[in-house]
Amino acid sequence: MIDRLLDVAVTAARAAGEFLVDSRPASLRVATKSTPTDVVTQMDTAAERLIARYIHDARPGDAILGEEGQASTDVTDVRAGRDGRAGRVRWLVDPIDGTVNYLYALPQWAVSIAAEVDGVVEAGVVFDPSKGELFAAVRGGGAQLNGEPIEVSGCEDLSLALIGTGFGYDARRRARQSQVLTGVVPIVRDIRRLGAASLDLCALACARLDGYYERGLNLWDYAAAGLVATEAGARVGGLHGRPASGELFVAATPAVFDPLHQLLAGLEADRD
Repeated sequence: MIDRLLDVAVTAARAAGEFLVDSRPASLRVATKSTPTDVVTQMDTAAERLIARYIHDARPGDAILGEEGQASTDVTDVRAGRDGRAGRVRWLVDPIDGTVNYLYALPQWAVSIAAEVDGVVEAGVVFDPSKGELFAAVRGGGAQLNGEPIEVSGCEDLSLALIGTGFGYDARRRARQSQVLTGVVPIVRDIRRLGAASLDLCALACARLDGYYERGLNLWDYAAAGLVATEAGARVGGLHGRPASGELFVAATPAVFDPLHQLLAGLEADRD
């Protein structure tokens, strides 16, 4: 079953990625969501509808939770396991992770699709059309980039670690995140802020980064890529033993995770 879910995700992600590249208009219509800097374009919504069609055609009984509002009517019951059926599947879809990059024609955005079974992410795909890179993972089956196995770097020293991060859209949160950043920068090799959480986590998975943290992510931002990173050997979590979440998402090579966690805990990176 899980392999079939992965196949559906791969097909839908590739189709959406190709659509977003080939059909990108010269001028995008831009609307805003939570703040004036939190944007959505007509291509986000069109790509999400395309992905939903692929999923519904392949698996008409499944639920979908999409960033831009594509949702089945029973996503709450599926997430909570209250519908009485074992093996229920919910798809977590981000049609363009890195919309601001897409808007500015910066080649750092991706299509992210994860399949959750009874509340556990079992398969995930992140497709970067600009680079022709498709990251994929199934729980317990390892992670791949374009069909080849990948793993995290061997970095064991936080002072030599290249760390990725991101910032929220709310001005107050950004100000707080910048304070945290000033505490991180002197301790690590350097910081990268590339603008797409899914690709940051996939960069960790294939040894292009050694660690990553961010506050304020949504489930569709990290569901697929978090699995890719975990299956590539990364440790993933929140602060103080809590699971990774929108409160704080921390991921790193096994040796870097604890010192990065301790640094972020001391900086209270999980509060605004």
